[in-house]
Formats: sequence, structure tokens, C-alpha cells
Amino acid sequence: MTQIARNSSARRKVVTFLCLCAGALLPTLPARAQLISFPKQDLIDYTSSNPFDRLPDGRPRVPDDLIERARGLSAEEVWAVLEEKGYRNQYADGFHVLYPGKAMVGRAFTVQFMPTRADVEEVAKAKAKEHGLSKLTNQTAIDMLQPGDVLVVDLFGKKVNGTIVGDNLFYYVMKATHSGGLVVDGSVRDLDGISEIDMPAYFRDVDPTPIGNVMLTGINIPVRIGGVTVMPGDLVVGDREGIYFVPPQVVKDVLDRADEIHVHDEWTKKKFDEGKYKSSEIYGSPSDPKLQEEYKEYLKRRLEEIREQRSSK
Repeated sequence: MTQIARNSSARRKVVTFLCLCAGALLPTLPARAQLISFPKQDLIDYTSSNPFDRLPDGRPRVPDDLIERARGLSAEEVWAVLEEKGYRNQYADGFHVLYPGKAMVGRAFTVQFMPTRADVEEVAKAKAKEHGLSKLTNQTAIDMLQPGDVLVVDLFGKKVNGTIVGDNLFYYVMKATHSGGLVVDGSVRDLDGISEIDMPAYFRDVDPTPIGNVMLTGINIPVRIGGVTVMPGDLVVGDREGIYFVPPQVVKDVLDRADEIHVHDEWTKKKFDEGKYKSSEIYGSPSDPKLQEEYKEYLKRRLEEIREQRSSK
């Protein structure tokens, strides 16, 4: 059997194992974070508004060219469209930001942990053994990452023993995702080493302890990061302020609106540079009918230029 075939078989075993655990243990777990499996068809059903192709694991595949466009987004530009579309719980902040000046953009690969519980862990170990798996760890999920992914981990805010990676595994994540990024509602370790690795990261705390006293309970399922429900395949957009998790079906709207906002800001500053107007005459929209017409013509011309530039690449 080839290495690729062995890896594919191992992934199927993990998904099957999580499905079995969900059926056996769901009634016994507290409501805070239930042991959940999300079979591929369920993932497709719950992301049925996705307009794009899908990855082999079922996640929506936001196209690479849109991911590149999203690197220029600001939090305000994302917020404007999400608010309009009724998505009011898509922003998380309060993280340590490893590289405040470096944008993080990619597709969410979600992972959920819960505090260890003896009876659950005993069954989990037995089922893992039945499927040829010695144990389920953080590396089980990390080894499934693909280029363009952002690893999004719900570690329920755990600091001590809540360290999803140190510098070695952080380096592996960087290589596997092509510097996609990391978001963890938990902690990391080896910050000095991590800070030398060129990948964005958002984390709650830093602690020297290794990950422990937790159970891996879900891979590519809905997870909670702060006040956000994150779906596998969401477009993750992070800047120095915080992180937006954008549903795939609104990504194009966000990007198109961002072009308009960029042009509006460009025109506004040009008018301010002329030194002839008060701010209220120009911003947020010009009051004079002639200026309104001037702005409309400027917007149309600049959007055409932007689209031509993109199509020529």
C-alpha cells in the first residue's frame, strides 16, 4: 500500500471513530461542548449555500484568487457586508497577535477539544484501538491540514496544558498550510521559537506546559471561538484588531463591496487634499449634487480599471 493510500485510510478511520463516539456518548456529555461528529454529507447540508467547489473532506473551497484578494480587506470592510446580510456574530478579538502587520487569510479547518472525563476517555481509547489508532491527539488533526488552511482550534480558553502547538508543530503547520495561519482559543508554547516562523497566529495565552488533560472531540465540525460559531471552510480573515469568519456565500459580496469602499476612501482623500471642502461636505457622502455626480463617475471608472487589472493577471 502506498503512503498516500495509508494516509487516506487513516483519515477515514478517524472520521468513522468520531462518528461512533458521537452515537455512543452524546447523551452523557454536558451541553457546553458535546462530543460531535460531522459526516461529509452533514457538512454539505449545513453549508448548502456554498457557491464554490468543495475540498475532498467536504469543506467549501473558497477559490485561491479570492483568498488573495481578501488579503487587502480591513475589519470595517468585512463588517459592513456581514451586518447587512444579518451575520452579526462573526468577529472574535482579545487575542495575542503574533504578527500584527501581517494579514491572515485562509479556509477554516476546525478542531474541538474538551476537558478530559474519565468514562468518556476510556471509551474513546477503546474505540481508537478498534480502528488501529493508538490515540487521538492534537497531531491527529494537524496531520490532516492542507495548503490554504487556517487551523482553528476550540480549546475552551485553556492556558495551562492548553497549548495546541510549540515551535516544532507550529513549523509543521506553516509548511502544511503554506503559511495559512493558526487561531486557538487556548494557548501556545515556545513563543520565542514560534516568533521566528513566518505564519500568522492568534492565541489567548502562552504557557510552558505541553497539551494535556484534554480530549480531541471533533475535526471539521462547527466550533465556538469567542462569540462566533465557526463552520469548516469559512473564510478566515485576521488583522491587527481581530478575526472575521466569513461564510463562503458572502465572500464575493464582501470583496466587491471592499473595492467600492477603497475607491470611496481614495476619492475622499483626494478631495480633502484639495483643501476646499469641510469634512461634512465630502464624508461620508458628498452633499453637493455636482460632487455626487463627480464621485459616481470616478467610482465607475476606477472599478472598471480595477477589474481590468485583475483580468489581465
